[in-house]
Amino acid sequence: MKPTIALVGRPNVGKSTLFNRLTKTRDALVADQPGLTRDRHYGHGKVGEKPYFVVDTGGFEPVVDEGIMFEMARQTLQAVDEADAIVFIVDGRVGITPQDKIIAQRLRQTDRPVWVAVNKVEGMNRGVVTADFFELGLGDPVAISGSHGEGVRDLINEVLERFEVPVEDEEADHPKFAIVGRPNVGKSTLVNAVLGEERVIAFDQPGTTRDSVYIDFERGGQQYTIIDTAGVRRRGKVTEIIEKFSVIKTMQAIEDANVAVLVLDATQEVSDQDAKVASFVLETGRALVVAVNKWEAADTEQRDRIKREISRKLGFLEFARFHYISALAGQGVADLFKSIDAAYEAAMIKIPTPKLTRALQIAIERQQPPISGKVRPKMRYAHQGGSNPPVIVIHGNALDEVPASYWRYLEHCFMKTFKLQGTPLQVQFKRGENPFDTQDKPRAKPNPRSKMRGR
Repeated sequence: MKPTIALVGRPNVGKSTLFNRLTKTRDALVADQPGLTRDRHYGHGKVGEKPYFVVDTGGFEPVVDEGIMFEMARQTLQAVDEADAIVFIVDGRVGITPQDKIIAQRLRQTDRPVWVAVNKVEGMNRGVVTADFFELGLGDPVAISGSHGEGVRDLINEVLERFEVPVEDEEADHPKFAIVGRPNVGKSTLVNAVLGEERVIAFDQPGTTRDSVYIDFERGGQQYTIIDTAGVRRRGKVTEIIEKFSVIKTMQAIEDANVAVLVLDATQEVSDQDAKVASFVLETGRALVVAVNKWEAADTEQRDRIKREISRKLGFLEFARFHYISALAGQGVADLFKSIDAAYEAAMIKIPTPKLTRALQIAIERQQPPISGKVRPKMRYAHQGGSNPPVIVIHGNALDEVPASYWRYLEHCFMKTFKLQGTPLQVQFKRGENPFDTQDKPRAKPNPRSKMRGR
């Protein structure tokens, strides 16, 4: 089993920079601002043939007893309990601080092995800069530079020497779903309800989650990854550079997921921003499930209103399933999960060419494509061109003349025939080669509706 290494320390000592170095990604937000990372952030690292998990934690302020900083400290302590090893990061340029001493005292009380990493030592005398940190009583400090990579490999090798680390096998595919929506609609509360524990911070303050948090878990014998994302605000309200990065992280999480769960607030109106998030999900071709949260807090008038607004503003999501839930009370979460599974299966479906061609022939028998000028488009066969979303490529002649209405008809027929509930579908036309046609025309015609959805 792969060991888990937790990175802990005061705010702004370089934990997220080291996390990105270890995972060879830019998954953790990095900026010269204390308190940027708020939740536990999990990633995969590997040194040679030795794989491991690494956890980036929020800045640890152990003297704070309320508010968001208290919640961050609580998350850090929970990460320490879950970890197999702890890397305590301190700032070599600042030197030892009273907060460092308090954190060290907390860490000495755990039974986990601890390494002190003195960060930001590039260009400095390592022996001199690490000398003060022996006072922490946690063994020999190790000098590193997370931003330049100096000493990082030696540190991790030293940590991993303590564990029986298996050679990493190729990981099997499993569903990944992202929880998306505006700030303060209950996304993190829903994540905690799915996991059955307080894995991410759920705090009554908009914008609590700034980074996208990837969490692996198992349910009913099936492996999953759930992604808790930052709330996407209106562009005009995205003023801070950190907020802008959070929006980018949310969009990247949607692209990285198989299924997006769009969370709406039953006590608020469906906004243009909700529709834009849904449109982006469709543009990326991801499967979608909609969760209308806080249903228990909505009165009859609010419930009727939001159903009308969903029909009016989100009518282009006719393929998605809607659930009216209470994440706080855990009501409706089990049924929501069934729809996530169904949407994933639909998005990843593999359809043999003979079945697709037969479904195409049946659709044509019911309703032929309209004649354009003197020509009626002729469709010969279909095959699958991709998954997530499913792409169906139809071959034939004069396919450039197929109108959008017939395109929609074919989409509906394929989705109904193969029961593709919860995923968008892309139909593409590919005309046959004409040896006497010397014009340079594209052979594949994309679906024009992919740019029309959500408008």
